[in-house]
Amino acid sequence: MTTPRLTRRSALFAAAAVPFAPALLTRPAHAAAEMMGSAMPTFNRFKLGGFEVTTLLVGTRATENPQETFGLNASPEDFAALSEANFIPANIGQNFFTPTIVNTGTELVLFDTGLAPEAITGVLAAAGYTPDQVDVVVLTHMHGDHIGGIAGDAGATFANARIVTGAAEHNHWMGAGNEGFDAKVRPLNDKITFLDDGGSVASGITAMAAFGHSPGHMAYMLESNDQRLAITADTANHYVWSLQRPDWEVRFDMDKAAAAATRKAVFGMLAADKVPFIGYHMPFPGVGYVEPMGDGFRYVPVSYQMMLNG
Repeated sequence: MTTPRLTRRSALFAAAAVPFAPALLTRPAHAAAEMMGSAMPTFNRFKLGGFEVTTLLVGTRATENPQETFGLNASPEDFAALSEANFIPANIGQNFFTPTIVNTGTELVLFDTGLAPEAITGVLAAAGYTPDQVDVVVLTHMHGDHIGGIAGDAGATFANARIVTGAAEHNHWMGAGNEGFDAKVRPLNDKITFLDDGGSVASGITAMAAFGHSPGHMAYMLESNDQRLAITADTANHYVWSLQRPDWEVRFDMDKAAAAATRKAVFGMLAADKVPFIGYHMPFPGVGYVEPMGDGFRYVPVSYQMMLNG
């Protein structure tokens, strides 16, 4: 066995270090940094050809007992098993509310308005916009979490904007006696223009019928410089429970069979063409792809793909 040789240099280093040892041992600890709480960004921006697309997080909240909303026709055992396989709890979910704003270069187009005026205007400000800059507000459908921010006690939130929505959707709610629609949208009827499947909001923005979640629910395809992206709104409302099991019934789908058929058709097309999409209730920033998986689809959130668009 070889005994380590103590050189003059190592001896001097050891001797020099010793006086500091007691000080290190008795040095008072600094107070711990204050807990800051969970946080996440409120907007995400990327290029799509000549467009600039920004998703806006106007709210997020935990929801208990998610099978009261998703998978109404699934057994508790199947619901729990699918949740466990995807590393999420079966007894609580997280919901996100994500309008999208698109700068086409000539118009600023806002898709849906969140739950309240103060929420959408606050996030718009964080993203660098003011409500008076919005040229077009597109309402994908008339559920409260999509129309809530369009008007409030002070009147219309987007004073300079024309409003676009599906004709079938608007016709249904005009006769539905819905308090939210009657308070928020009906007073703005003179600012609304209507479209059907294939109708154009602006150059490069085309409506796609996605009925079922509501009677005239619309999705939209963005196309610019050979790049495409779909805004699917509430076609699927959860990245696991609605996409991997498109036949699972969702409480808020007004026509559950039609909604399931629409999920299969829309996301089947997006998967086949490898087109990214923004889902209103997908985990923020709400942008991803789908690929076929069994009888449904696997959600693949974007990583840096959109950053490569310039």
